[in-house]
Amino acid sequence: MHRYNPGVHRKTTPQVGARSGSQGRARDGEIDTRILAAAKRQLAVLGYEGMSIAAVASEAGTTRQALYRRWPTKAALADAAVATVDDRPPAPHRGDAPAIADPLAALIAELTDFQRKVTRPGRLSLVGTMLQENTDPQARDRYRTQVIHPRRRRIMAIFEAAQSLGLIDEDADLTIAVTMCTGAWYGRALAGEPVPPEWPARTAALVWRALGGDEAAVAGV
Repeated sequence: MHRYNPGVHRKTTPQVGARSGSQGRARDGEIDTRILAAAKRQLAVLGYEGMSIAAVASEAGTTRQALYRRWPTKAALADAAVATVDDRPPAPHRGDAPAIADPLAALIAELTDFQRKVTRPGRLSLVGTMLQENTDPQARDRYRTQVIHPRRRRIMAIFEAAQSLGLIDEDADLTIAVTMCTGAWYGRALAGEPVPPEWPARTAALVWRALGGDEAAVAGV
């Protein structure tokens, strides 16, 4: 006579957290970090054409196969590396945009933050890479979207606040003024000149005067 054996018909339940063969191995975040750091360094030092997948993998202590599993193309890797550039705004500007009660002080703070970030190792070289014609457009657009455009919008907002408060001329050329604020730094760097003392305050004062700002406001700058 056939006896019922409950063990024969019992369904096997996979253990919680177990991975099937189709899921593959878990992604190693440390490898990701090393790869992106190496790619960003090579982009800054060697440019987009000079950046090599093999060299990035070697510098990161991994293999080309491991790198390609994460980023299938050189362009995708460059885009991901540029996305790691930390250009978050100064603390008062994070979250909802606060009212700008003192535009001149806000401009000095913005330029101080710009100077601090653009002088980080490799940062100015990365700017040069983004200006090269052979740099992948996706990486260039990422840099513009993440670094250039937010900074320009913040400076423009400061100037617009100054206009609304009647502190600068109503017909002041704000578009050129925004470019002057950061462009002055790049011009100095290309000329190989040292950083002038108190560069943020002096630049802000010069632009403020050019926009018709009150001389009394910059007297103590």
